[in-house]
Amino acid sequence: MKATRKRSRHAQPSSEEPLTPETPTKRKSKLSEDVPKMPCTRDASVGKRKRFSSQSDVISHEVVKWVEGFKHFSDTDKLGALDLLSDMCDTGQARYILKKIEPRFQRDFITLLPKELAMSILRYLEPKDLLNAMRTCKSWKVLCDDSLLWKDKCRALPEIPNHYYDDDSDNLDWKKIYLTRQELDDNWKTGRNFVKKELKGHDDHVITCLQFHGDRIISGSDDSTLKVWSVSSGECLLTLTGHTGGVWCSQFEGDIICSGSTDRTIKVWDVHTGQSLHTLFGHSSTVRCLSMYNQICVSGSRDATLRVWDVQTGECKHLLIGHMAAVRCVQYDGVRVVSGAYDCLVKVWDPVSETCLHSLTGHNNRVYSLQFDGRHIVSGSLDTTIRVWDAVTGTCLHVLSGHRSLTSGMELRDNILVSGNADSLVKIWDITTGACLQTLDGPSKHQSAVTCLLFNSKYVMTSSDDGTVKLWDIKTGDFIRDIVKLESGGSGGVVWRIQLDKTRLVCAVGSRNGTEETKLIVFDFSVGNEKTKQVAMCSTSSSEIMY
Repeated sequence: MKATRKRSRHAQPSSEEPLTPETPTKRKSKLSEDVPKMPCTRDASVGKRKRFSSQSDVISHEVVKWVEGFKHFSDTDKLGALDLLSDMCDTGQARYILKKIEPRFQRDFITLLPKELAMSILRYLEPKDLLNAMRTCKSWKVLCDDSLLWKDKCRALPEIPNHYYDDDSDNLDWKKIYLTRQELDDNWKTGRNFVKKELKGHDDHVITCLQFHGDRIISGSDDSTLKVWSVSSGECLLTLTGHTGGVWCSQFEGDIICSGSTDRTIKVWDVHTGQSLHTLFGHSSTVRCLSMYNQICVSGSRDATLRVWDVQTGECKHLLIGHMAAVRCVQYDGVRVVSGAYDCLVKVWDPVSETCLHSLTGHNNRVYSLQFDGRHIVSGSLDTTIRVWDAVTGTCLHVLSGHRSLTSGMELRDNILVSGNADSLVKIWDITTGACLQTLDGPSKHQSAVTCLLFNSKYVMTSSDDGTVKLWDIKTGDFIRDIVKLESGGSGGVVWRIQLDKTRLVCAVGSRNGTEETKLIVFDFSVGNEKTKQVAMCSTSSSEIMY
């Protein structure tokens, strides 16, 4: 078939008989016997095929008649003709055909479905995929923006208590709450967005104890004082004076602060006024440790005894005698008292009857740290081991070996134990099996003794005598970043204590040789408006760190 020249809109048809199914021509080749060549024109300057915008301007009468004839082909002949036609197309023409045909097979099934079914499907997407899906089209954006969909995603966050999901919570912006939590997570991991404050006090003395709840920080020092700070303003609100010796331990519950001192007394303070409500006498040596539950405070002393106090009345309710050396650590859950001492023993007490229920033997050196969750007791000792005990029977379940020095600090939650040691290492254990899950070491590990640690379901945070606070991934044990790195670290600068809530970190830093000023450093990683933060950062206890 001859190539057809371009004609004007009003040009007469050619006198040459067009190729139609009714008027076949002599076969010239397999490709031309049934299907004519598509007409085209060429640009003389570049020799490339043009793209036509109007069929009436360029398509010949012959092609129009062929298409009309195509309508009368059988289904088999139509498929055969299309097969031959596709073989004749070059790459550009094939791409054009694809562009024309493909939309006919594309269906936005999400938009076409009833909303309830569409939402059921979208609930299977991860939050990051929902955010990407929102960019597809307007109808998908409306569906993926649904607050109830994001409310379901927030339910996967165990840190938000169930009462926030009551019926009247549907008016909350759950998507914003979820994204606020994610942005907070990113701020902790990267340090991209935070506010930092430095609260200076206690001169050049050591901060020995640190409590943090709500807008209040309580710091105790060997300068014989405690200070009450406002987190929001950064101001020292009160200085609690009255002890005649260094403060070694403190507890903060409700409106009450309890402090133990080398002057052998415990003092009870009002956190709002700073008034000393009671001075508790009875111990004959330094009060080394305290544990408070529901306005009952248990104290352990270097005089080898424990005392149980009612902080409302200041009365000593019970005296627990049985240790043969200084009591170094104590835990109280409202029912039982657990104590660890320099006599290598861990004891379980019934405070009401003042009887020792179990005397746990096994350590061959001083016991320095304890954890007690009601079912398990975990004790850390100078003998380098950690022991896991059954709190009911007193049986030793596991001996955790791997540290090389004193286990100075531990945290236990949901059968996961994190231990910090003077050997500069931090280890993560499963106390049900006794297995060490991770050791936090490597080139970024601490270079000196670990002083304090806290953890949650995602992260471990540790402080050290090397002047750093480090953030680790609890699942992999990978180092994430240094949140604090004192310039004086390695030459005397120390981070003594850390406390956290879901949005803020408080670090007590200083030195024993004057290289670092004694102070509190407060980091606030929170984002979003106050109503969003109220739900997104909700917390039931200051020990539930970060989020």
